[in-house]
Amino acid sequence: MIISQYIEYSSNILKKNKILAYQLESVMILSFVLKKSKAWIYGFSETKINYKQYKILKNLLKRRIKGEPIAYLLGFCEFWSLKIQVSPYVLIPRRDTEILVNIVLKKININTKKILDLGTGSGIISLAIASKYNFINITATDISKKIINLAKYNAKKLHINNINFLISNWFSNLKNNKFDIIVSNPPYISYFEYLLIKKQLKFEPIKSLVSFNNGLADLYHIILNALKYLNNYGWLILEHGYEQGYILKKIFKIKQFKNIMQYYDIQQHYRVICGQKILN
Repeated sequence: MIISQYIEYSSNILKKNKILAYQLESVMILSFVLKKSKAWIYGFSETKINYKQYKILKNLLKRRIKGEPIAYLLGFCEFWSLKIQVSPYVLIPRRDTEILVNIVLKKININTKKILDLGTGSGIISLAIASKYNFINITATDISKKIINLAKYNAKKLHINNINFLISNWFSNLKNNKFDIIVSNPPYISYFEYLLIKKQLKFEPIKSLVSFNNGLADLYHIILNALKYLNNYGWLILEHGYEQGYILKKIFKIKQFKNIMQYYDIQQHYRVICGQKILN
């Protein structure tokens, strides 16, 4: 079988299985297996695929039509124009988190020296910030050594050196450190919501998705403890579920955050909230 035939064959299978970007994904998988660029794939479409390559392609195609995300098949994805390695024990970055990063970048000023990224996963938030501001000291935490090792790998591959990666259960290992910005995309889906959309998320780690107390437990924990770790005039910036904006705003007010702001996602739902610590 030659490349052009395989693209047609695999695209048809992906299309029948309701994969929207069926041709693009077909070419992405080919590019990965053949270790060639997408431009090369199209330019040399009469090239033969050998038996070993075909077996690998067949296995990846089988996994994709079962719903496994293409990022896990390839082992990487793009976020903020950065190539990020991912694995089944971290979430695949979403477009909503780009909104979160945008808000953080807008809050950075000449006085911003230290940023804390809670629950860093593959490191996407820290890496995106560090790629723009290499003079800021960033601390990125997660609960698992293997997750931290993955984030460290991504930083090394991207030649980013201003992130300190730390194993920590939220604030547990931060001691008395204080920061100018604390940012997090914590688990915020309720278990009931998860059951409704489990089919779409079954390959991603449930611990990174689901939180107790109707999806609010981790968000509450961060909000209730953040002031201790913020410098005066520092910001807490959180991604959250689309129905959680109202209650989170109330909690921010109870904890006496000032300048509370909320931001929409692309579907015009509240998705990010931030507030500032200001002590008179």
